[in-house]
Amino acid sequence: MLVLTCSTKLLTLEKMLKSHFPESLKVYGAVMNINRGNPFQKEVVLDSWPDFKAVITRRQKEAETDYLDHYTNAHAVFYKDVRAYRRLLEEHDVINWDQVFQIQGLQSELHDVTKAVANSKQLDVQLASFKAVHFYPESTLPDTSLLTSSPLRLTQLSVADADLLNRTWSRGGNQQCLQYIANLISCFPSVCVRDDKGNPISWSITDQFATMCHSYTLPEHRRKGYSRLVTLTLAWKLHSRGFPSQGNVLDSNTASIGLLKGIGVEFLPCRFHRLILTPVASSGQGHL
Repeated sequence: MLVLTCSTKLLTLEKMLKSHFPESLKVYGAVMNINRGNPFQKEVVLDSWPDFKAVITRRQKEAETDYLDHYTNAHAVFYKDVRAYRRLLEEHDVINWDQVFQIQGLQSELHDVTKAVANSKQLDVQLASFKAVHFYPESTLPDTSLLTSSPLRLTQLSVADADLLNRTWSRGGNQQCLQYIANLISCFPSVCVRDDKGNPISWSITDQFATMCHSYTLPEHRRKGYSRLVTLTLAWKLHSRGFPSQGNVLDSNTASIGLLKGIGVEFLPCRFHRLILTPVASSGQGHL
């Protein structure tokens, strides 16, 4: 195991990961954030350098950690050789197996290999799989004309909006998620449409892997073009800062898939996999 701390090497890694798109996108986004202030206190673990075969981004050991917070305790994975990834997982002190945590990636063997190691350590593994998408914001400009004759405003989210996002997110509704969303809003780009009272009615945020997530419009404001507006505007924001504009969508979310097709996104050949791992001793406390 090697923890990569040299800023020059981290910038080199960022460039190297670009040659392995789209499978390396999650790790690439995490490394970009590390190289731009590291607001989520992440670090990079590799099997070797510079000819690495597996890389994992994880929370820094010295960072304050809630062992039940799988939102913040999230890892991104990319490997050139799946056997190297398994060896890295099995190596002492690479992963903290005593906490509830996530592993994310865009490679097909990720679940089976991770589950095999997790089973040997008595952790429950829950998999969610999504279509992965990439935006081309330079080809479709956000159309703000629908706001010109209304009291609505296009702006960014504030930490005061975190409670609303926590209540409306299918993955939310708990204290860990509330804090996580507040941190995302504080650290990363977001976009929202606000009504005449200043309340968000449609929004999209960016996560710790530079992925667009929790795109949502309140039910009473749907079918008015707001989702398209905030999605394209956030994609533009990320693109203007040099980040790839990427996202995920459930296969069952036909409304969002229709929207994404309408704005010309690329549906990637690989799928996004999110694994939530819970120590058996913690599973009785309820899954977050």
